[in-house]
Amino acid sequence: MTSRPTRLVVNADDLGLHPSLDAGILRAHREGIVTSATLLAMGPTASEAASRAKTQGLAVGLHLALSTRLAPAAPAESVSTVAPGGRLRGSWADFARDWLLGNVRREEVALELDAQLQRARELGVAVDHLDGHQHLHVLPGIRPLVESLAAREKLPVRWPDALPRVSWLRTPGPALKTTLLTVLARTAPRAPQGVRRVSAGGVFEAGRLDEAALLAALDALPSGDFELGCHPGEGAPHVPEDPAWRYGWQAELAALTSPRVRARLDERGIQLHSYGTLASAT
Repeated sequence: MTSRPTRLVVNADDLGLHPSLDAGILRAHREGIVTSATLLAMGPTASEAASRAKTQGLAVGLHLALSTRLAPAAPAESVSTVAPGGRLRGSWADFARDWLLGNVRREEVALELDAQLQRARELGVAVDHLDGHQHLHVLPGIRPLVESLAAREKLPVRWPDALPRVSWLRTPGPALKTTLLTVLARTAPRAPQGVRRVSAGGVFEAGRLDEAALLAALDALPSGDFELGCHPGEGAPHVPEDPAWRYGWQAELAALTSPRVRARLDERGIQLHSYGTLASAT
């Protein structure tokens, strides 16, 4: 019996947030292994980034955002609990706390998510999947809203359910966050009919996906379909919407364009895909 191949979407988050991040994502697609990106539809560079991605042939999904001080896609007065003061909350933790305390209206979240999808399409993006900025789409109560949108639009959804590895114990902070997301993803009710969840890794390595970490992540992949999330960029940009944010964007770009990484994919027979080609090849 022939085993299933390993088919991998390498998805770069945060397209449209900053020129340096856009440049790194586009370069990682031209010169490296990135096959997909997700757009922050309200990002300050979203329009130009969407246009450049389309010209370059980079597949693009939607990075649904409920945090990071962006202006909402829906009229601010109609989503006042999602974007108090006309901006989304500063961090995932702020949103999660207020959501779980009942300070955010469910109908406003649904309105904002739909408005972000419409904004992306207005920018010319043929949205091929959904995921959540800072993975808020797996929160109890948020998940059914996102999956309802996915079912209506017939779009797959990133599902951050990677099992913990022993090596994670060396960095307990990221390990705890990643394990919590895995528990939420793996204990969620079955996906609604017509919604495909694609298992995703890269959460633990976010911001630290250097060449060694990327090679280890590739070596840990079993057969089947997966996404590996990443955050390439050029330099060390200051992101006004999240001033404290510090990731190793340049190191991730170097890893994603590394000849050693490309060789490892070939050695293991890992096939690179976008979400669109995954669906068409199924």
